[in-house]
Amino acid sequence: MAIDYNKKPQPNAGGVNLSKINLTKEAPSVSLTKAGSGQGVTRVNLNWSRGAQQKKGFLAKLAGATGGVDLDLGCLYELADGSKGVVQALGNSFGALHTPPYIHLDGDDRTGSVEGGENMYVNLERPELFKRVLIFAMIYEGAPNWAAVDGVVTLTPPSGPQIEVRLDSPNNGARICAIAMLQNTPGGITVDRLVEYVDGSQSDLDRAYGWGMRWQAGRK
Repeated sequence: MAIDYNKKPQPNAGGVNLSKINLTKEAPSVSLTKAGSGQGVTRVNLNWSRGAQQKKGFLAKLAGATGGVDLDLGCLYELADGSKGVVQALGNSFGALHTPPYIHLDGDDRTGSVEGGENMYVNLERPELFKRVLIFAMIYEGAPNWAAVDGVVTLTPPSGPQIEVRLDSPNNGARICAIAMLQNTPGGITVDRLVEYVDGSQSDLDRAYGWGMRWQAGRK
C-alpha cells in the first residue's frame, strides 16, 4: 500500500524521519502526487561518488584503470499519448523539461568525482501527460560491482520529504539496475521501488518491463 505523504505530518510521529522516506522491500511504494494535482519538477539524483571514493583503489583494480567505474543515470518513459523513449547520456539523449518528454538529464559524471552526482528532472506540473517512467542506473565502463559502488537514488519533490532508494541487494555481473517506477494511477503518481538487476543492455531492460521499443548501438 502506498504511503500518502501529501497529508500533513503529525509531530512526534513515532520517531519517523519526516524529512526523508526510505523505500525498502517491506515498504516499497509512496504517493508522489494526488490525483488531478500537479507536483512541479521533481529532481532525481544518483550519487555514488562517496562510496566509490572510499574504495577508489579497489575499484580501480576491478576496472583495470585508474578511472574506476562510470555509473550512469537514465530512464525509460511512456507518455499518456503512447510515445516512448529513453533519457540517458548514451547517444546524447538528454531529453527536455518543458516539451516532450518533460524529463531532462543535466549531464554525465564519467568519473564519480562530481560532488552532486548526476541529476535528472521530471516535470510533473501536468501529471496526466505521463503513463510511467522507469528510473535506472547502468555501469557504462568498469567492472559491474554494485556492492562496491554503493549507489543511492534520491527523489526530491518541490514539497514533502525526499524519497530515497538504495541500490542494495547487489547482483554483481549485471550492468543495469532498474531502480524505481513512477506510474500514473487513479490515485495520482506513485513511486515504486524495484532495485532489480538486469544482465544485459537497455534492450534487455526494455524486454524485462515490456516497453516494446527498437534499439540500436550508441556511444557517448
